[in-house]
Amino acid sequence: MKQTLIADQVFDGEVFHQQLPVTIDDGKIISFDTHAGVEPIKVAGTLVPGFIDVQVNGGGGALLNTNPSVSGIETIAQAHAKFGTTGFLPTLITDNIGVMQRAADAVAESIEQGSAGVLGVHFEGPHLSVPKKGVHPQSFIRRISDAELAIFSRQDLGTKVVTLAPENVATDVIKALVDQGVRVCLGHSNADYQTVVNALEAGATGFTHLFNAMSPMGSREPGMVGAAIESRDAWCGLIVDGHHVHAAAAKVAIYAKPRGKVMLVTDAMPPVGLDDESSFELFGTQVVRQGDRLNAVTGELAGCVLDMVGAVNNSVNMLGIEFEEALRMASLYPAQFMGHDKQRGALKLGHSADMVLLDNARNVSRTYIGGKLVYQA
Repeated sequence: MKQTLIADQVFDGEVFHQQLPVTIDDGKIISFDTHAGVEPIKVAGTLVPGFIDVQVNGGGGALLNTNPSVSGIETIAQAHAKFGTTGFLPTLITDNIGVMQRAADAVAESIEQGSAGVLGVHFEGPHLSVPKKGVHPQSFIRRISDAELAIFSRQDLGTKVVTLAPENVATDVIKALVDQGVRVCLGHSNADYQTVVNALEAGATGFTHLFNAMSPMGSREPGMVGAAIESRDAWCGLIVDGHHVHAAAAKVAIYAKPRGKVMLVTDAMPPVGLDDESSFELFGTQVVRQGDRLNAVTGELAGCVLDMVGAVNNSVNMLGIEFEEALRMASLYPAQFMGHDKQRGALKLGHSADMVLLDNARNVSRTYIGGKLVYQA
């Protein structure tokens, strides 16, 4: 059924338009005009492309590792829809092979039944570096085996992202993963610069939460951070919550990388979407929320309570990024990283009608996925 929305403003991904009609049919944008017989729906605010998050561990009280099920994924999706996320990769951090298999099955089932917003899966680990493990459990960090390769090679998982430490995964294995349609990201790694460059040449295309849990940039050893910033082609996920990365460091990366190669991520944990200051357990370790910060009782940062509209607004307010560019960092650029930019990431003819209505304070008042209203403030 056709519907036409007319917002005060529409940002199509490039420019703002005043009261531009957006007509939707069968989940897609079919025109920027009104249609006979279709009564336009006027909405107050600014309509922007839906946000895409490639790193979502949890939300709404659910964590993929402890609830690797369709219902767990739906709970996470609903929590993030409140903050404008219209597409995401449920993210499993380092765990045993059984949990990895159950998570893969749940993602495949979610995609098959058309669960709103589920675009694939992100396996963050388990092939990481112990010195840069963060809160990932050391007991599950391991070399890659046929069991993991069988999961990563599945063709029913949508977009597949695997974060690995290149010092622990050979370049021929990285090439094999890429050949199976995996987008390889580098992270949780103590690799030297040349090892990272070799992994990029083997087909790795991204870096997971730039600066965090990776070898730093030095004058004589550029490390993973140096290789990530130097690369013209690789995308970098960036957590803009005021805790994970200093504003100056974030700005250096954004200024140095080609436009379009830095994307906002949340690294979100179960408290996203909950109003209380509740703690949760992660592999037997208590994680405590204090305002907008999560720390394990052992001291490490343990993911985020960041959401995508918060990341956009922080990019504007903390980093001085133009609002339009912050919106692209949350929509177009992750879509390009995932190869979805022909269907998502902008408001264009033929694209999925994944849209967010922002009020004058740049809070989410409505979220649409495929033209369907999935959240209203």
